[in-house]
Parts: sequence; C-alpha cells; structure tokens
Amino acid sequence: MTLDKLAEKTGISKGFLSDVETGKRDISSEYLLKIADVMGASLDYLLRGENSASTSARQKPVEIPSELSEAAQQLKLSYAQTLELLEANQSVVARRSSKSLKRFGVDDWKELYKAIRKVYG
Repeated sequence: MTLDKLAEKTGISKGFLSDVETGKRDISSEYLLKIADVMGASLDYLLRGENSASTSARQKPVEIPSELSEAAQQLKLSYAQTLELLEANQSVVARRSSKSLKRFGVDDWKELYKAIRKVYG
C-alpha cells in the first residue's frame, strides 16, 4: 500500500506517515490502531514484523457500527476509546445466546459507556 493510499484511508497526513516510517517521529497508539485497522494487520505485525500465534490468519478490518460512531461523536470519544467500547460489547455478546441479542442503538452505546466508566472510573 502506498503512503498516499494509507494517508487517505486513515486520515493521517502523508508527511507524518513518512516521518514515522523513516524514524523521525514517534506514533501514538491511536494512529497505530488506525493503521492496523486499515491494513487488516495485528499490532504485533506492525510493531515486530511478525504475526502472533493467535492471529496467524489475516484479520478483517474493524467495522464500527454507525450507531457506535454517532454515540462516540456525541461523547467525544477518541478512536482508541471507541474501539475499547466495541471490544467490551463484543466480549459480552460472545458470552450470551444469540437468541437474546438485539442491535445496539446510539443510546445503548452511550449507556454501556457510562456503565463502564462507573465501574472503571
């Protein structure tokens, strides 16, 4: 993938990406997650150049539901916080029967975020 394409898909400037690639600048975890998402790569691969044992198959890009995206905008969540909220939801969903699941609306995502903040501060 070219720097132009990566910059376009991540919303990160080409100049910044070039500086990171050449070691002139450090990258935040939020930007690193964006790059991993766009490339369908694990953080292990981006940081070490290797796949972890549990993610040897190419990962699919993260799909953020539109309702979560809207809730994240309203709550002013960072990309990393939005991914954490999505992962928390997926963790709960994985433990429940699919018969009792419903699609989360914007208010459901906001309530989940508030509940997690209440527990973890």
